[in-house]
Amino acid sequence: MQGLAASFRIVLVVFLLSMAGAAAANGRKRVVSSSSDEPCTKMTLYLHDILYNGVNNSQNATAAPATRPTALGTTYFSNNTFFGMLVVFNDMVTEGKELPAGNEKPAALAQGFYFYDKKETYAAWFSFSLVFNSAAHKGTLNVMGADPMDEDTRDFTVVGGTGDFFMARGIVTIRTDLVQGSFYFRLQMDIKLYECYV
Repeated sequence: MQGLAASFRIVLVVFLLSMAGAAAANGRKRVVSSSSDEPCTKMTLYLHDILYNGVNNSQNATAAPATRPTALGTTYFSNNTFFGMLVVFNDMVTEGKELPAGNEKPAALAQGFYFYDKKETYAAWFSFSLVFNSAAHKGTLNVMGADPMDEDTRDFTVVGGTGDFFMARGIVTIRTDLVQGSFYFRLQMDIKLYECYV
């Protein structure tokens, strides 16, 4: 009898959790892609990171180191990999490659951080939200992943979202599109969502 009661409790918990998930979807239909070639949503955007150079770009900077690199990354290894440095950013994200001109609004903002996590080579780990507030999209996509910068392409994971991207799951494939010195880089982000609520 106790085994039956325990089984009933498990079934009841699973049922309540599934009902809570359905209620949380706010009447939206869950769409899960059946093929990696056919995401339910895809878009290409460009992230512009303008790192504060400590001298004269404070007006334009969208990213700043929150910590210094460790002595291990700057003195022991001669390649100055910035190992241990944490950077906080609020970067503009555009549909085209150019930065917005004048009062033109970006497609989104990327708000989060990255830190350099390798001693021997340039590599970072990112965690950020793409914050959309335009006529096309409203809401967020939450993204994280490793960025081994020597690779041509790198994949970040979309771990969730809000608004138009409610509970989204997918992949962001990034490519370094442009690097200017040590203080500006542009990433091409190919976003493919494989779980969407519409």
